[in-house]
Amino acid sequence: MDKKIKVHIIGTHGVPARYGGLETLADFLCRHLNQDFDITVYCNAHKYPEKIKEYYGAKLKYLNIEANGFKGIFYDLITYIQSLGEANVILYLSPVGSGFMTPLKFFTKTKVIVNHGGLNEWEREKLNKWQRIWAKFNHYVASMCSDVNIADSSLYKKSLKDTFNAASVVIKYGGDHVNIIERNDVRFSDKYPFVFNGDKYAVSVSRAQLDNNIHLVLEAFEKFSEYKIVLISNWNISEYGKKLRQKYINHPNMILLDVIYEKNELDYIRSNAYVYVHSHSRCGTAPTLVEAMSLGLAVISYDTPVNHETTHNQACFFDNSDTLVNLLLNISENQRATVALIMKNIAQSEYQWKTIAEQYKNLINSFF
Repeated sequence: MDKKIKVHIIGTHGVPARYGGLETLADFLCRHLNQDFDITVYCNAHKYPEKIKEYYGAKLKYLNIEANGFKGIFYDLITYIQSLGEANVILYLSPVGSGFMTPLKFFTKTKVIVNHGGLNEWEREKLNKWQRIWAKFNHYVASMCSDVNIADSSLYKKSLKDTFNAASVVIKYGGDHVNIIERNDVRFSDKYPFVFNGDKYAVSVSRAQLDNNIHLVLEAFEKFSEYKIVLISNWNISEYGKKLRQKYINHPNMILLDVIYEKNELDYIRSNAYVYVHSHSRCGTAPTLVEAMSLGLAVISYDTPVNHETTHNQACFFDNSDTLVNLLLNISENQRATVALIMKNIAQSEYQWKTIAEQYKNLINSFF
């Protein structure tokens, strides 16, 4: 084609990334592929009141509709229909609520790539029976009607094949956007004295939902007292999170922080931690885990196959609060340092945004 291929990215709150892994993916595709494609990203105007017009050369379009919940169905539908009329390729990130709309592509020549997000979204414990049926239906329709399905792990690739008989390609997430920030950084030292003072602590970052097993981490640190856990979450999004915070907010061995969207501030806390505790059980290649690995943190991870895949089976694994306590008590300094180095090496070889963006570039170019 003489002109640049027009690529529209839909299905997220938008860019710059502030809210999650799919936004971060969209963000770094803009950064790395802006010279190769004419990129447009749809954004939730409620989350981006500043409404900048471009981001790393990508054009930004805003809708005054929330991008999640019931309203998210209309957000996705409107952005999808607009993109079908303008784009050569649509990159649709997570069809969990609106995958039913993908057959509309057959009325156009537009190619549709669907990134299915985390592992088996339709099985998440936070969903009720009807929400699970709806989520599974949307992933099914999207997997059948897309030109290419993307899974973020080989386990998800197998699941899409076994569940929907849908072929997919595996493209993971990057983690090299994180930065090691020294503990004496004056931007954050007063706000977080436990970092500045050189205290030993564990850190964990999770959404407050049942399948992220925050309760297991907190139960473990009720019993373990050698150092504190700093647990960062959006506590108020669920009754699960509210109850946990109310129960543990005054525990002397726990620092419970609200979600931190400012990246350097979050990196300040993470990069100075002694260990990282990853408790997710339903994620795919979890962005928070990849980021911790990229920071060179020793990872203690919930024992589930996808976390074994992400860490190449080289992390330390727990499956309940007692095994987590045993790991915390028995991990030696040499073992911790060795695991940290292995995590860093894996991240440098596998979870680099430049490489991941190149995979998307090759995939998009393969249509033309």
